Amino acid sequence: MLSEEKNRTLTQVGPGTPMGDYLRRYWQPIAGESEFDDKPIKTLTLMGEDLVLYKDLSGTYGLMDRRCPHRNADMSYGYVEQSGLRCSYHGWQFDQQGGCLHQPYEDTCDPTGRMRSKTRIKAYPVVAKAGLLWAYLGPLPAPQLPDWELFNYKNGFAQIVCAEIPCNWFQCQENSIDPVHFEWTHNNWTLRQQSDDVDYVPTHLQLAFDEFDYGFVYRRLREGEASDDVMWNVGRVTLWPNGFYLGHHFEWRVPIDDHRTLSILWVFSRVPTEQEPYVQDKIPTWYGPIKDPVTGRWITSHVANQDFVVWVGQGAITDRTREHLGQSDRGIVMMRRRFFEELDALREDPGHVPKGLILDPEKNHDVFLPSACRDELIQGLDREQLAAHPLLGPYLKDFFGQAGQPPHVRAAYEQAVGQKMNGAQFFAVHGSRR
Repeated sequence: MLSEEKNRTLTQVGPGTPMGDYLRRYWQPIAGESEFDDKPIKTLTLMGEDLVLYKDLSGTYGLMDRRCPHRNADMSYGYVEQSGLRCSYHGWQFDQQGGCLHQPYEDTCDPTGRMRSKTRIKAYPVVAKAGLLWAYLGPLPAPQLPDWELFNYKNGFAQIVCAEIPCNWFQCQENSIDPVHFEWTHNNWTLRQQSDDVDYVPTHLQLAFDEFDYGFVYRRLREGEASDDVMWNVGRVTLWPNGFYLGHHFEWRVPIDDHRTLSILWVFSRVPTEQEPYVQDKIPTWYGPIKDPVTGRWITSHVANQDFVVWVGQGAITDRTREHLGQSDRGIVMMRRRFFEELDALREDPGHVPKGLILDPEKNHDVFLPSACRDELIQGLDREQLAAHPLLGPYLKDFFGQAGQPPHVRAAYEQAVGQKMNGAQFFAVHGSRR
């Protein structure tokens, strides 16, 4: 268990808090590019800061304070210009760096622009990559935005799936280093939702956790599996500081504030070799529901939704003073300890380079992460091989990652893979390899 003070340290993310300042040193995914196909402005809260994300008429993205520094007007009701965003109250215009470009009446009264030159709005860098928009809220210069190898794979269909979860980010991230939960939260729970008369999936026999440059790798061995099993030899990646990498998709748990988290999935599905060459024109972004609108109950039919239920069920900010940790929680203990070490190092030395940052652009090309299906995603599989693959095959049956996939995304995916999905609940057993 943790003390109340240590629990606050891990969970508070606002400006000036130890964890908030730490997370601000990493690029965070905040939206999908496709969200701006039909609108230029989006409001969002990120680590307790109320902000406006926009795309100006030149196609450049920006992120700034929601309140105009003139008289606090809401910049989300401003309008985009060729460069930057203009407040709809008195016309003050700001660029992506936060500089003031135009103060119409003040510039008329003082053509030298003395007031304008001294006026700024809080603004942060935004970069588009892999269909996502990424923001950096930390001290400049910013580190490299990681060029993860999966982002550059060919002949695949990617989609971005989001949801706002009403709980703190850290209990979401702890899920990323908790292999045993797959057995019960996903495999067995899915089976039990279908029938009370079922045999449970094989149980875990052995766990291992190893730290590396970009996070932790967890490995597991279940009943009936040999020591050469890919889940034991390769495993999964707990991506530092708030991500999860499963070989064919990423998950991020981005703090909205202390009590809410933006869940973002970036899922890559390799098309059968019969469909090659395949080039995706645009990566779609969609937001899935978390509750059944009829019953008001949490949706439990899909993998991410099952995670959401257990995260929120721990409380908006779980009380870690009440915990009784066991042997399956060794990874969680390791991760917490590493965060405290990082926060201590940064407090003692402001020049400390946080774990996993990439500073050298020459090292930021196709950055490798361990993957249990890397060869298959790079080389490709024909339709029969893909359907039989324990990790990738279920995606030919249905998108079981998160509930609510829109019909147009489903249709685009079916066109990409060259077949219809039958909607079968296929991951109960086969998804045990997730």
